[in-house]
Amino acid sequence: MELKTPQDTLTLDPVAMNVVNRVAAGSRLSGELQFEGGLLVQGEISGRIRVNGRLIVWTGGVVRGRVRVMGDFYLFGQLGATDADPSDTSLECQGMAYVSKTGVSTGTLMARRLQLYEGADLQGPFKTLKPGSKLPVLQDVHIDQP
Repeated sequence: MELKTPQDTLTLDPVAMNVVNRVAAGSRLSGELQFEGGLLVQGEISGRIRVNGRLIVWTGGVVRGRVRVMGDFYLFGQLGATDADPSDTSLECQGMAYVSKTGVSTGTLMARRLQLYEGADLQGPFKTLKPGSKLPVLQDVHIDQP
């Protein structure tokens, strides 16, 4: 007996979603970066990144570093570096994280909810964020002196 189930389809329109920022294919940005109104990544971006809105990593796009997304996260490309330690890249998503069949996550992915599509490649760890939970930001962490 063969069980066939209909596959979900993930279709996005960044313009209709009001995603106003873009890192084009072939472009590379790095450093401490903040984006208002969402971000579409078709190139490469790395560093300490904050996105107020949706983050869409397109096929061929790469995101590395410490990333905080104040909306939903869509992964069609790569989160983290290939063959890197999962702790090298971490992404905290305050909304829903969607990982498509072309999406590859080698970093640590933290989100309120997760949707995996058939073929999605989730290699790094995943943590579910509980309502009201807030992860410490590097500046918020205090080291007690003995």
